[in-house]
Amino acid sequence: MNLSALLRASRTSAWKRFLLNQGLNFKIPFNNPHGFRVIPLPEGGIRVRIPWWHVNRNHIKGMHACALATGAELCSGLSVLEHLDPAQYRLIMASLHMEYHKQAKSTAFAQCAPTIADVQAHVMTPLAVAESVRYNSTVEVHDVEGTHIATGTIIWQVKKWGSVRTKV
Repeated sequence: MNLSALLRASRTSAWKRFLLNQGLNFKIPFNNPHGFRVIPLPEGGIRVRIPWWHVNRNHIKGMHACALATGAELCSGLSVLEHLDPAQYRLIMASLHMEYHKQAKSTAFAQCAPTIADVQAHVMTPLAVAESVRYNSTVEVHDVEGTHIATGTIIWQVKKWGSVRTKV
């Protein structure tokens, strides 16, 4: 699966968006039960739909904090990878911090849109002289009414595959 090309193509094609989501469910089986749907934004960036259904709810009938965090992580990772070639760079989450503002009682959307200039300045340029870099990504989560539900701060460790010491 050529992730960068599929993300680009799925901005304007429902069929490519379907293929993207099916491929992600296959490649990341942990996320499959959550029912996330990735929606690449036309102007750049990623939006992830976190559906309001039983598996994503907690014991007090609100959206489970872990479902929101997992959706934010997926959104952040894909938004960074749309600017990097996954065949050349390895992306591993170093930390995840979530701040919850309100309880979600409906479908939620995580959104992240780093610019190519930001990724160039904070990832690609430093990787020319360093073995690895850490990239901070902020994701906002809103419900269907637009209420700000949570903010996720994800720190990614980015390395060139040639610098990775563990076997895949």
